[in-house]
Amino acid sequence: MAISDVKEYAHLTEADVEALGAEFDAIRRDIEASRGARDARYIRNVIRLQRALEISGRGVLFASFLPPAWLAGVALLGTAKIIENMEIGHNAMHGQWDWMNDPEIHSSTWEWDNAGAAKHWKHTHNYLHHKYTNVLGMDDDIGYGLLRVTRDQRWKPFNLGNPVYNLVLQLLFEYGVAIQHMELGKLAAGRFKPGTPERADFERKRTEALTKMGKQVVKDYVIFPALTGPAFFSTLTANLAANAIRNVWSNAVIFCGHFPDGAEKFTKADIDNETKGEWYLRQMLGSANISGGPITHFMTGNLSHQIEHHLFPDLPSNRYAEIAVRVRELAEKYDLPYTTGSLPVQYFKAWRTILKLSLPNKYLRDTADDAPETASERKFGGATTPVIDPETGKRRGLRTALAEGRKRFSRRPAPVERELQLTK
Repeated sequence: MAISDVKEYAHLTEADVEALGAEFDAIRRDIEASRGARDARYIRNVIRLQRALEISGRGVLFASFLPPAWLAGVALLGTAKIIENMEIGHNAMHGQWDWMNDPEIHSSTWEWDNAGAAKHWKHTHNYLHHKYTNVLGMDDDIGYGLLRVTRDQRWKPFNLGNPVYNLVLQLLFEYGVAIQHMELGKLAAGRFKPGTPERADFERKRTEALTKMGKQVVKDYVIFPALTGPAFFSTLTANLAANAIRNVWSNAVIFCGHFPDGAEKFTKADIDNETKGEWYLRQMLGSANISGGPITHFMTGNLSHQIEHHLFPDLPSNRYAEIAVRVRELAEKYDLPYTTGSLPVQYFKAWRTILKLSLPNKYLRDTADDAPETASERKFGGATTPVIDPETGKRRGLRTALAEGRKRFSRRPAPVERELQLTK
């Protein structure tokens, strides 16, 4: 789907899109002007909490040969790793706390507790993913080079393994992220010829990635288990379990933010001459939120506010909840969708897409227009001029079209009934 189509179907003129962008700019200015002591206190308290959980977990694991201690250690360490990766590391490396000028929490110095090198992640995630969000061929996070998650990706027999690949990716997510920067697909395609600058660059990235992965493996599975002496093997398995918990959770949160129904995908042609207002619009339409309470938001690193994060990736995560109120108001004002749902619902929708798209399109019951994960193209209705709602006197936009499309979709006859209707 093209961003130009989004504007057309949403009945937004160029002036509307730029006005929307100006309103988002105003939100940014307001938050930047109000950053201060309470925000700094928040992140420092989070760091203290995370370190206390990690120290407690590692302390308990000295008795990890006892099942209760093993379980407690895994729970404490797994929680600490989630907080470090999601609410601290991810957000610190986005530069959310750079305004504090504190070297401890600065994007240029933070190295997080997982197998991926921070410098590699900041290129594949901060630059490629956030600049080219959901643009096929530009954003490597679309399927992570393994999964078919949009019908814009041509089906290949390899895609039959979608469910298995995702299960493995969940458990080893930190390693999937760690090797992403190396572009192994291009290596397999023979694009890094020996003796070329591209090959030299690949070898440099490979060395850096293997070095970071090696350090992480030694720390998690040699040094810390060895420190517990006779509990070496039980501590090792506890560390494995804690890392698996963190990996599965991180994978789930990220997939819920990008692959459930309503998170649109785009093509390279769609971003030609893209304005700042159009960039904002693409971020909003390409992301999905997770509803929930304060604990859910905290444990997701506030990526439950994925829409707000993609609009303002470098603003402090603890401010996303208040930003979300204003973003929802703008969605209402401009009649745009604001995709959100509970964690189980969003996770189910992401998995449903992964399972369905493992098959060729010809074996899927729904067409691209009817399928829930891509039905927005049908729901827009194809209108090329603004439509005025006779009841409200307002222009009918994308959010209205989506709501009406859902009603039509729910009333759609079953395949047998449609066949009977056609024969009549």
